[in-house]
Amino acid sequence: MKIGIKVGDVMTRQLVSVKPSEEIIDCAKEMASKDVGLVIVEKNGKLLGVLTERDVIWALTKKGDLRNVKAGDIMLRKITTIKPSRDIYEALVRMRKQNTKWLPITVNKRVIGLLTLNDILRIEPSLFDIAVSHMNIKDADDKLRRKEDALSGIKNWVDEGECERCGSFDLLSDSDGEMLCGKCGSGALEE
Repeated sequence: MKIGIKVGDVMTRQLVSVKPSEEIIDCAKEMASKDVGLVIVEKNGKLLGVLTERDVIWALTKKGDLRNVKAGDIMLRKITTIKPSRDIYEALVRMRKQNTKWLPITVNKRVIGLLTLNDILRIEPSLFDIAVSHMNIKDADDKLRRKEDALSGIKNWVDEGECERCGSFDLLSDSDGEMLCGKCGSGALEE
């Protein structure tokens, strides 16, 4: 199946990257200051791995003192990547197979971008059911129930998308010309 949207058209180009020799504490500070949950670990532009918030937390619980722990010590090394010319549906399939919510975009082993599940769903909300069906997404059953309720007319929800007030990706309703999620709109879903 093809959606007709290329990965390169949707990917995030402003990457946060670190060197494998960088200390984990500095990586965590960089993640916090840039408000990201993942940094690319690269050397001379080549992808070596990725470091996620989960990796930092794991290191903290296992090692305690992180002063001598480097990004290269705990980074994920086996990374599935995708080329910018591929369709976003193929990217979603790769994410499902790897049970991840992100893919680095590479050309000749050089990282040029990052694609997340949120990037895909913002562009093509119709892929939500496919994404949720095979991924461990918090409150997935509740989110699917809300979508089904919305489609059955319990509340006048229009579509999935980004709330114009808080920026969250959710079911939206038109509230005085503004597309809002249930939290920002006139109230929660009726039970």
